[in-house]
This record gives sequence, structure tokens and C-alpha cells, in this order.
Amino acid sequence: MNNDDKTLRPRPVRESISEMVEIVLPNDANPLNALLGGRLMHWIDLAGAMAAHRHSRAYVVTASIDHMDFLVPVRVGDFVVLRSSVNRVYHTSMEVGVKVWVENYRSQQNRHVSSAYLTFVAVDAVGNRVPVPQVIPETEDEKRRYEGAARRREIRRAESARKKRVPSETMLTDR
Repeated sequence: MNNDDKTLRPRPVRESISEMVEIVLPNDANPLNALLGGRLMHWIDLAGAMAAHRHSRAYVVTASIDHMDFLVPVRVGDFVVLRSSVNRVYHTSMEVGVKVWVENYRSQQNRHVSSAYLTFVAVDAVGNRVPVPQVIPETEDEKRRYEGAARRREIRRAESARKKRVPSETMLTDR
């Protein structure tokens, strides 16, 4: 078995699971002491990249992020817990799911803040795409996310094709 065979051996989802925790500091917040949406998006991207790195064992770049909603406010002093894992792998790309909770350690309350699906592409040191090992879903939840990833991919492809057919609107700054 050559090294490529070993690195492309399918891996279970559990090997990609990542968790990161951030404390919301004043620099992360708006004047109302609520977490900035852009900061949360940055953390989601980092958490997703960790899972993609763990699975692919390669450099990864973010190709897309699906729709995101911010469900509850996160305040200065709260902990933000981000959990991620690879849902499905294609040839050089993979869908990663990230789920975010806010943990208020004073009240011992946890609330769901946001969820996102990101697509990452594995690349080598000069940016060329590299193959990614397939993922093996083992639990019922992992199998559900695996099947859902195929549906989401079709939606993303349809949206991409639609955008290619329809000329983009002029932005306000282009006037």
C-alpha cells in the first residue's frame, strides 16, 4: 500500500469532531454588549476548518457558507461553544456542519445560537486541489446529516447555475 492509499482510507465522522470555546470580550461586541455577527461568523469558519483539517489531513480553504440566522443574543462575558464535524465528502470538497451554543456560566443556561453548513476544499501548499478520503457516518444523526448534505449540495449547485444565467445586480456603491 502506498502512502496515497493510506491517506485516502475512509474515516469515521467522529475523527473530525472539533469543539472550540470562546469567551465574549468587549472587543467582540457592539455598543449594546452583544456579540458582533461578523465575529461569530469568523469563529464558525475557524471551527469548520478544524473539522475539515482533521478529516482531510490537508490544508483547506472555505468555498462557501450556507444561510445563517442568529437566534439569540450573546453577551459580553458569555461562553460561545462551537461544535463541528464533516457531514459528507465529495472528491476534493467536504461539507462541514457547525452548531453554536451560548453558555452563561453564571445562570448555567445553554441556548442554541446558530447553525451553519460550510463547504471546504482541500488543497496542497501551492493551492492545487487534493483528494479527500470519504467519510463514514456511524450514528443515526450522522447518517441524517450525510443524506441532508447531498440535498444541500443540489440546492447549492442549482443556485450557482441560476446566478450564472442571471446578470448580477448593480451594487449601490457602483453608482
